[in-house]
Amino acid sequence: MIPSTLMDGDLPEPSVQPTGGRRAAEIFLVFLRLGCTSFGGPIAHLGYFRREIVERRRWCNERAFGEIVGIAQSLPGPASSQVGFALGIVRGGWVGGIAAWLGFTLPSAVLMVAFAYGHGLLNDSADGRLLHGLQLVAVAVVAQAVVAMQRALAPDRLRLGFAAVALAIMFSIAPQIATLTAICLGGVAGLVFLRSGEPGVDDDAVIPLSRTAGVVAASLFLFLLLLVPILVYVSGFYGLDVFSSFYRSGALVFGGGHVVLPLLENAVVARGWVTQQTFLAGYGAAQALPGPLFTFAAFLGASVRPSSNPVFYGLLGLVGIFAPGLLAMAAVLPFWSVLREREGVRAALRGVNASVVGVLMAALIRPLWTSTIHKPSDFVIALAAFMLLVILRWRPWVVVAGTVLASMAVGF
Repeated sequence: MIPSTLMDGDLPEPSVQPTGGRRAAEIFLVFLRLGCTSFGGPIAHLGYFRREIVERRRWCNERAFGEIVGIAQSLPGPASSQVGFALGIVRGGWVGGIAAWLGFTLPSAVLMVAFAYGHGLLNDSADGRLLHGLQLVAVAVVAQAVVAMQRALAPDRLRLGFAAVALAIMFSIAPQIATLTAICLGGVAGLVFLRSGEPGVDDDAVIPLSRTAGVVAASLFLFLLLLVPILVYVSGFYGLDVFSSFYRSGALVFGGGHVVLPLLENAVVARGWVTQQTFLAGYGAAQALPGPLFTFAAFLGASVRPSSNPVFYGLLGLVGIFAPGLLAMAAVLPFWSVLREREGVRAALRGVNASVVGVLMAALIRPLWTSTIHKPSDFVIALAAFMLLVILRWRPWVVVAGTVLASMAVGF
């Protein structure tokens, strides 16, 4: 739900309007600062964006910002990154959108690749205790996400039932098709059972993209999703296979960044590219960083084995995981005003959102819980981290540091 404060009032454009390269540089620097300071996850990121872009810089008005937030919440991909990308487009066109994404993503992506390089050293020098602490953080963070998403996306018995069915599907059929099956069935069930009859949202936000641009973005989205796997099969090119695996994961993420966990686990761990311990350690490390959680893919790409160039494969993972969400945003922006008025679209999305709660719950159970909680002290540390996040609302990076220190202390 978009907060009412996002939908009220207009703000004038600033008097100084840089053009061309100056505008792109301005957008990049603004979002680079946001990428260095935006802790707290996607909801907190939206607050940072609104304060910087709407209130301080006045690059768009409240109604336009609310419209962009609504679109991002309804598409696959990382919502905060999609909002930043769209705000960059509003300010500076396609070049502005790319500049905004680069600025917001670059800080945490660089740190995640650096962590991938140092991962082996940490594992040897600390006997895995530091990595195990990061895995315990991942348990607490995903448990927090399950609770928050259940309240927002499955608040009633009917939608809790959708979540339960999705959970059962995740443990009943092959992992390669379980997530997609659960999401698709949730959409169909929403279309049948969740029609509210409420009128659509009447917005007058102006989106500066042509319908031709939307069609091109949609075509590229489908080409990369459907035809690149065929090219991989024909060519056998390893780098293209890595890119395609991350792209498919990014194309199926509904409901928030944490839902990408089971998709990526199936993409890299199940294929033997990354070990389970490395996967969970990287996911835990990602919780301590500002910026988008999806930069976890840069760590995984750099950790893929065999690999002769970790930085190159880290870049493949990073671009692959973000590309579908950004293309989806560019494809839908020009047509959203019409689509949003259709009750069937809104009902299907409600069903999808409820199902992703079950998908995330399955990820919490397996691989997180089964691979991390081995003794009573593990349970106590993970529970303490969960309570600090949910009840006391400590900053995630503080909880990460405390959990790692506790894990290492118990290990001595």
